[in-house]
Amino acid sequence: MEESIEREDIDGATMLTQIHRTFGGRTVDIRTYSPLTLAYIGDAVFEMIIRTLIVEKGQRAANTLHKHTTKVVCAQTQAKMIDAVYEHLTEEEQDIYRRGKNTKLHSTAKNASLADYRKATGFEALCGYLFLRDDIVRITQLVKQALEMAHIEL
Repeated sequence: MEESIEREDIDGATMLTQIHRTFGGRTVDIRTYSPLTLAYIGDAVFEMIIRTLIVEKGQRAANTLHKHTTKVVCAQTQAKMIDAVYEHLTEEEQDIYRRGKNTKLHSTAKNASLADYRKATGFEALCGYLFLRDDIVRITQLVKQALEMAHIEL
């Protein structure tokens, strides 16, 4: 018999909290994760934020949604965004970003310079770190500030 989940058990829970409740808690200290692991999850978190913002602008064809999304989640735009907000990061956030930016890369972007790709990896590592710390408030603040300061239109 399937175990039921009461609605009040999930109301107000962050995505990460709900994942832990449903599938079990974290067993690894996130400070031990490699920068590329942080960037891996951060890429998905950042893209989900951008997709949500674009979808909520109104009903459009899936192809149009995809085109708008890829303009923002590309390495060049992410590099521009992190350049805009870097000075506003905490010391800890700057450290996570630098670790991601300076990590040994095993691949490169098809349509981006190595410098932009490294900056984007650092930005994604920061997003991943904040997500795994369950700090979605800080991620959304940074993304909003970066979009505004870099003059990125959705």
